Amino acid sequence: MTGQEQERRTVGFVGLGNMGGRMARRLVDAGIEVVGFDPRPGAAESVGATPAADPAEVARRARVLLLSLPDSHVVEPVVRGADGLLAGADAGATIVDLSTAAPSSTTVLHAEAAERGVEYLDAGISGGAAAAEKGTLTIMVGGSAEALAGIGWVLAPIAAHVHHMGASGAGHTAKLLNNFLNAVSLAATAEVMVAGRRAGLDLVQLLEVLNTSSGVNFATQNRFPHIVRGDYLEGGLTGRLMTKDVGLYVDLVGRLGVPSLNAAGPLASFGLAENLGYGDQISNRVVDAIGDVAGGVRVHDQTEG
Repeated sequence: MTGQEQERRTVGFVGLGNMGGRMARRLVDAGIEVVGFDPRPGAAESVGATPAADPAEVARRARVLLLSLPDSHVVEPVVRGADGLLAGADAGATIVDLSTAAPSSTTVLHAEAAERGVEYLDAGISGGAAAAEKGTLTIMVGGSAEALAGIGWVLAPIAAHVHHMGASGAGHTAKLLNNFLNAVSLAATAEVMVAGRRAGLDLVQLLEVLNTSSGVNFATQNRFPHIVRGDYLEGGLTGRLMTKDVGLYVDLVGRLGVPSLNAAGPLASFGLAENLGYGDQISNRVVDAIGDVAGGVRVHDQTEG
């Protein structure tokens, strides 16, 4: 393998948590060398990546640099800090931000990267931990179409669907719109399932009805068939991060001059879950928070508290 070919098969990855770690492992399993950084000791090694001391070292050792971080407050110093990606990246590198971030921040980082000759793609992801493990994520990308075409070999092991949404910020905008609908459907379905349990309905049968009726949604199809059997699908987006995403959506539509008439429901639901101690658990636990307030209801057994 030539030096140029080896460089092509090396990817940098910053943020190796629930989603980033799964994506990095997919890349490693596809034969791509991954140089990774995460503040947690051993995180890089656990997914088969070569550890780096900081994001700048990641950028010095790879030309395609992936980020999977909680929000823009974390992304910004990782990109522009003294030991950040731009401090180590050469002209011609490509940063791919897979985080759920504020589009207003993304466009600023895109401009700063461009001044250094670095491409910056915002690439919102959807599908959760299960899709990350299977390599079937949907990715929504903003930025240069040419730069996106150049990293197809990187995205192929992790995504089944890649959509170029437009200019910088468009990918993260699409991600926030999607996540808001996800939050609404999850919170509303959790409430309905608790009510169904209280009413004495068979929840498996109720789901069968919903999934062939007008109330069908991602939560009824993909989450609650597991939850009613006691499997909360651990490892996905936490309740605290869901609340953060809804807040980013509210800020986005406010900037767009669009009224946010439906955000109160998920903000109340996931806010309740956080106040009751579920914030750092998977967002699906919102059903337990609602159940707590309803008298200790659990949808995965036949006994109400």
